[in-house]
Amino acid sequence: MRINSKTKIVGIFGYPIVHSLSPVLHNAAFAKLGLDFVYLSFPVKPEDLEDAVKAIKSLNMVGVNVTIPHKRKVLDYLDEVDHQARMMTSVNTILHQDGRLIGYNTDGEGFLESLRREGEFDPQGKRAFVIGAGGAACAISFALVKTGIKSIILTNRTPEKAKILLERLKKNVKNQCKFSLVDFSQRNSPGIMDKVDLFINATSVGMHAGDSVLINPDLFPSNTFVYDVVYNRKTELLKEAEERNLPSLGGVGMLVYQATLSFKIWTSRKAPIDEMRNILRAEFNEHKVKG
Repeated sequence: MRINSKTKIVGIFGYPIVHSLSPVLHNAAFAKLGLDFVYLSFPVKPEDLEDAVKAIKSLNMVGVNVTIPHKRKVLDYLDEVDHQARMMTSVNTILHQDGRLIGYNTDGEGFLESLRREGEFDPQGKRAFVIGAGGAACAISFALVKTGIKSIILTNRTPEKAKILLERLKKNVKNQCKFSLVDFSQRNSPGIMDKVDLFINATSVGMHAGDSVLINPDLFPSNTFVYDVVYNRKTELLKEAEERNLPSLGGVGMLVYQATLSFKIWTSRKAPIDEMRNILRAEFNEHKVKG
């Protein structure tokens, strides 16, 4: 990659940001397609977010990704926000276009692309159970509603956050889907999982070896599809699903597909998915060797 005065700049705002694999994914894609772009990481503290967003314009950047802890607060500093991102009150991609900053959220669509293409699972008319109430759970829940899913059960370790997500969903999607809330302490109660077709761990639990499994896997019906958004390792939840011969996926596909959608927003080009997936796989293998 040769960087010069004509190189277009994109990147990611977050804090901390050292762990992000987005530069690896996007720079590999730019190189594959011969695009004169570079993707950089910017550690932006919460108190500096407004100045950082203004800098997108002043530095004539093409755009940025936005990650924890800025996905909601960044809406205050944008000129326009896509309808889906506005409903979720969460932005993960910003486009600088004609002097205006436009916010999008590609997380939910990235999840659906992974679920459909890799998992060959169509959520329409199905029943889902989602653990989590943060950005991933919010994006996934809104995306599922768009598919025509029949019902979504929500639970979270912090019940107040689950209630907020439930109310946001009810307010924005009205009667398109049946929603219910289960207290976290009751998540393994008999009967709750009986008709669930899709189970989603939308929390960070599972990132580390020895992390607990948040649901009793013996409760899964025989045809339940298990999706874990954690992407850095095969989680205990996925191992339990495999032992029971249940279809399952980890979060690598969601990571890749949400990145390809951001890539297209910035470049108007279709991202080289295979290249991005391969570079990510190589990155994980390198960490395993070092670790």
